[in-house]
Parts: sequence; structure tokens; C-alpha cells
Amino acid sequence: MTTEATMQPRRVAKASQKRKFVIEAIAIAAIALILILVLPLFLTPFRLNLLGRFLALAIVALGIDLIWGFTGLLSLGHGIFFALGGYAFAMYLQLSSLPEGSIPDFFGLYGVTELPWFWQPFNSFPFTLLAIFLVPAIAAGLLGYLVFRNRIRGVYFSILTQAALVVFFNFFNGQQKLINGTNGLTTSTATFLGQRVGSGEMRMFFYIATVIALIAMYALCRWLTSGRFGRMLVAIRDDENRVRFSGYDPTAFKVLVFAVSGAIAGIAGALFTVQSGIISPQAMDIAFSIEMVIWVAVGGRATLVGAVLGAVLVNMARSLLSERFPDVWLFFQGALFLIVVTALPDGIIGWGRRQFGHTVSSALGLAPKDLPYLDDSAETEPAPLSETPEFAEK
Repeated sequence: MTTEATMQPRRVAKASQKRKFVIEAIAIAAIALILILVLPLFLTPFRLNLLGRFLALAIVALGIDLIWGFTGLLSLGHGIFFALGGYAFAMYLQLSSLPEGSIPDFFGLYGVTELPWFWQPFNSFPFTLLAIFLVPAIAAGLLGYLVFRNRIRGVYFSILTQAALVVFFNFFNGQQKLINGTNGLTTSTATFLGQRVGSGEMRMFFYIATVIALIAMYALCRWLTSGRFGRMLVAIRDDENRVRFSGYDPTAFKVLVFAVSGAIAGIAGALFTVQSGIISPQAMDIAFSIEMVIWVAVGGRATLVGAVLGAVLVNMARSLLSERFPDVWLFFQGALFLIVVTALPDGIIGWGRRQFGHTVSSALGLAPKDLPYLDDSAETEPAPLSETPEFAEK
């Protein structure tokens, strides 16, 4: 009976988790159908393209949430990995649009007559697909290994990521002969799958691809954070020394999650580049990487839904305010961050959970239910010695 009583809470918890998973999957499927089938009927091509860019930025917000919200490592240099993914896809598009043996036009401006060696692999589409997430992942893994093995964390980690961002920004800015420097690489006039990237059909294609990629990255982050790996990340965030004293090596976990976060940022950069039409060193601007952190803070740290919601809402507000009040946006963004830090430290999702969490959970049948009272005392408590048959015989 005691074993049965122990197993019952586990069964109830497992059933509740399964119900949550089913509801979450249905909600994601419904949102995906609305994004793909309904919104294109009501939004203009310009607004739909903007929404596609915001969804691409939501992907990089998931990576920021993974490394900052769950692991407690505030990266201010994710613009590096975002730009690397964008450059990888842009280089392939530049080459695929040219006759065989030709080189992009900008090389002629600087007297370059042969395609540089590191451009050669981007003639291959399979290599480009791998490079979009592997190159940022390797860069993040190397940077993370050098930083984490020396037990650098906290504000020093943030400063180092920003310093690396400045190095990459200046390097890409000065490479006029190799990657067109400050002018960047344009993709809107390139061709992909036989059509111009800037055409309406291809924009719709990349919009749908972005929605699918966002769902895939959300599922990946959900899987990583819901199991033992996720619990280890949270343990590192809350008390890394205790994790170390428990016999685990936090360095390996931090390097791995930083590499995964970099790969996610690379995918976001590639999808954003083809929808914005250009990738340039401005993607490595310090302000842009700080904005990524603000999106997650507004939506809610350690809540994957909050990261997506924050990225979309903040960028929508930026777009609308910039159109009507172009001089006000920066003040609004600063005020928004101050409000979130002082009044909503858990972001929109955290505030919503406190205000409406119990009501919504009860409506969906997810509220914890009281377990039936198990009166085991009558069966488990030993009878008095005077009432036992052995005592009566004596």
C-alpha cells in the first residue's frame, strides 16, 4: 500500500505533464496555421515581409534565452553568430546567381580577379546549409571553451563577448576586397531555386521557411530545457559551485549550450538576410546585440514563449513608432527596458503567470489536484502487544 501511495503522485504528475504537452502542441500547430494560412490573406506583402523578419529575430531570441535565461550567461555578442549565418547564405546566393567561372562584381572594384579560397566551398548548396549553423556553432564553441575553462563568468563574460563583437565588427568592416566591407553583400537581386530572391513568390517561400524554422528551434529548446540537461543548466545558473562540488563539470555544459545558442543565431541570421535583402557588418553592431537581450527581458527570461513574444512585440512597436515618430523610438526603447527591469522583472510572461496563471490552469484542467486521502494508519500501525494471538496463548 505504501508503494502504491508513492507511485500515485508520480502518475498524476506524469499525466499532467502529458496533458500540458498535448495542449502546447495543439497551440503551436494552431499558431503555425494562422501564420501560414490566415495572415497572408490580410497583411500586405510589405507587412508580411516585416513579420517574417521579426519571426527570424524571434529565433535568435530563443538562443539568447537558452544561454541567458536558463544558464545565467549574459551574452552581449550574439551579433557575431547572427552575422556569420547571414554571410554564409549571402555568399552562396552571390555565387549561384553568376555564370560558372564568374566572380561577384564588387571584386572588380578592388582589383581582385580570382575568387578567394574561402569563397570556393560556397558554390555548394549542401555545404552552405551546413555552414549556416556549423560555422557559428564552432565559433561560439571555441570562444566559450577559452572563456569557460578559465572559469570566467558574470559581468566578465558579458564584457568578453562584447569585446569579441567589436573585434569581429572591425574585421568584417575592413575587408573590402574579400567580403565588400561596409557595403555588405546584397541578396535581393540574387536568384535561388530559379527565381529572384526579392520576388513575391520567394519572399513567401522564405516567410513559410522562417515559421517552420521557428517551430523547429522552439521544439529543440523545449527538448533541451525540459529534461536532465535543462535541469543542469538551471543548476549552473543558480549555484555553479554546488554543481562543481557535486562532481559535475559545468564547463562542458556551458560550452555545449553556448555552441547550440550560436548555431540557432546563425540560422536566424540566414533567414533574416534573405528577407531584408542584405547582410553587412551592421549586424555586429553593439546596439543590435543589446537589443536581443532586451527582447528576452521584455518577454520573460527562462520562458521560451516569452523570448518569441518579446522579440515580435518589441520589433513591431519599433516598426510602428519609427514610422510615425522616428525620433521617439530610442527613448521608448530605453523606457521599456527600465520598466521591465524595475516593475516586471519576470517579463510579460512572468507577470501573466502571476495574474492569470491559476485561472488559466484551472480552465484547462492543469491545476494540481488534491490527492485522495489514504488512510493507511489502520493497516500499517502495529496492533498493541496485549491484543496479539501470541500474547493470548502465553
